[in-house]
Amino acid sequence: MSDVLDLAKRLIAAPSVTPARGAVFAALEAMLVPLGFAVHRFTRGEGPDGSEQAPVENLFAIRHGPEGSSHFAFAGHLDVVPPGEGWASDPFAPQVRGQLLHGRGAVDMKGAIAAMVAAVAEVPQQAGTISFIITGDEEGPALHGTRALIDYMAAEGIRPDLCLVGEPTSVNRLGDMVKIGRRGSVNIFITVEGTQGHVAYPHLADNPLPRLVAILAELDALTLDTGTAWFQPSNLEITDINVGNKAHNVIPAKGEARISIRFNDLHTGKSLSERVMAIAARHGGTARPVISGEPFLTEPGAFSALVSAAIQAETGLVPELSTTGGTSDARFLRALCPVIEFGLCNATMHKRDEAVAIPDLAVLARIYARIAAQALALDAAAA
Repeated sequence: MSDVLDLAKRLIAAPSVTPARGAVFAALEAMLVPLGFAVHRFTRGEGPDGSEQAPVENLFAIRHGPEGSSHFAFAGHLDVVPPGEGWASDPFAPQVRGQLLHGRGAVDMKGAIAAMVAAVAEVPQQAGTISFIITGDEEGPALHGTRALIDYMAAEGIRPDLCLVGEPTSVNRLGDMVKIGRRGSVNIFITVEGTQGHVAYPHLADNPLPRLVAILAELDALTLDTGTAWFQPSNLEITDINVGNKAHNVIPAKGEARISIRFNDLHTGKSLSERVMAIAARHGGTARPVISGEPFLTEPGAFSALVSAAIQAETGLVPELSTTGGTSDARFLRALCPVIEFGLCNATMHKRDEAVAIPDLAVLARIYARIAAQALALDAAAA
């Protein structure tokens, strides 16, 4: 595993602000081909850069084991969020300072992908089939990334038995938390129309804001649920209110708001959207939902047990099985097979001077190697 630091440096050194294309995928391809992987790269999206339809590059790589052997997939993303200002060093010039490797993507999640590559080098090809499902559109709209990869795999008749996503799930120490599910996410845009007019002549206007306030007050008062055995309670948050009224003496013609709901498996995006739409309609407004993911749970079983055992063998920790946090591309991959997320400590992800502890990279590579080898030996039906 001695080369995992070099692998991480090579990926960080290829700038890949979402949507990622080009050099960073070439770097990963160059790592995988010598290990016996057939690599397919393709681009989806035809809009201008900066738009939701901007081109995104994706990579699917596969190394076939013996005919009829199990298929284990590693999944993740090479795109990163913009670095922002104020870094101590160039965010795309990986720098070692003490026991830390600094650079954008060190944690989220080029470090994990480097660990995956180092891991598969230790797993013999006769153990089974291993693939990489890697997108350049996880940090962005996620329209042309993992979903496009799933479509490609379906067209090729490829379906893994188990999948591990390398998101940074650890909190205080590498190995203290594994994600076995995620809550769903829906953003809902609320609009109330009125009639503009002078504030001194309200009878000649129709102020939409009291109705908008009533909608938001009713939504804010909702208790969606109290949680489940594996999920925390669903929460609804008001995230934006916009009137755009620059005059103090004008009744506005329209009021708009946005809410975001993170929800557990007691709900669906559709059921929550319909509930909000009904409340908005009751007060004379409309609601437009955008569902970005449904909740999912990989029930604890053989797969989670082997992941936990691999972590414990290398760290001494028994990880907490959790469903907390935001969404990830696991929300799409769960349609293929059981999926679990495990990766580096997440304290510096998306932050200035993002950094990974160098010893953690080597430990993570050893954990991933154990997981891959044991997953290939596991009866998929028992997972």
